[in-house]
Amino acid sequence: MYVELHGGPLDGQHVPVDPEDPDPWIAIISERGQYGGRSLYAPDDTGRWTWVRDMRPEEM
Repeated sequence: MYVELHGGPLDGQHVPVDPEDPDPWIAIISERGQYGGRSLYAPDDTGRWTWVRDMRPEEM
């Protein structure tokens, strides 16, 4: 299943996610993020995948 990301440095991109995942979030490698590490996205209450924050490379 592909979802569209909203907000943050990857706004508008479509990425694959597993709808069966019990911990639904993704941390995508992003050079456009604040720290040059990963951008964290998660579904909100409506199922829309929104930007949460940028992560430093050492946080993963």
